[in-house]
Amino acid sequence: MALFQSSGGVRWLVVCLGNPGLRYEGTRHNAGFMTADALAKKLNLSINRARFQALTGKTEIGGESVLVMKPQTYMNLSGEAAAAAARFYKIPPERVIVVSDETALPIGKLRVRSKGSAGGHNGLKSIIACLGSDQFPRIRLGVGAPPHEDYDMADWVLSAFKNQDAENIAAAAGRAAEAVICYITEGPERTMNKFN
Repeated sequence: MALFQSSGGVRWLVVCLGNPGLRYEGTRHNAGFMTADALAKKLNLSINRARFQALTGKTEIGGESVLVMKPQTYMNLSGEAAAAAARFYKIPPERVIVVSDETALPIGKLRVRSKGSAGGHNGLKSIIACLGSDQFPRIRLGVGAPPHEDYDMADWVLSAFKNQDAENIAAAAGRAAEAVICYITEGPERTMNKFN
């Protein structure tokens, strides 16, 4: 184990989804980026090294070397960044944790799964396509559904959280960061029992 780590090996990849740039800061689609920021704060980590078309930061969680990344490709091409890092470090899909927003869940609610479909999420679709697998864990943060069915979904996910919703999502991002740590240190079952 020590030999593996001293050679700079990474055992886990945490891919936090969002869109780069000030224009998208604080929007529903950037719940993954918010989780990356919460994780960075918790672990005293800087996620600022440009690699694999992403901003990255390397840390240790429970003795495991972990690369946390915020893809800079825009949501629909997130898989390019995730797959490049996974290939480089030879990380299998079951150790690639993806954190994303979820409109089917109420604001602030978390859902942890060890695998599954994209559920209509373009970032997850891209990752499934580029990894060639849907057998990767995901932590989804509820961002709420549009107010009515005629509401354009793209407009909704690119809208910013306001007031109480902003406070709720910030708290949820903190819990999602804890779920990432729990998944790596305690495994899927414990994490699902604790956070779902």
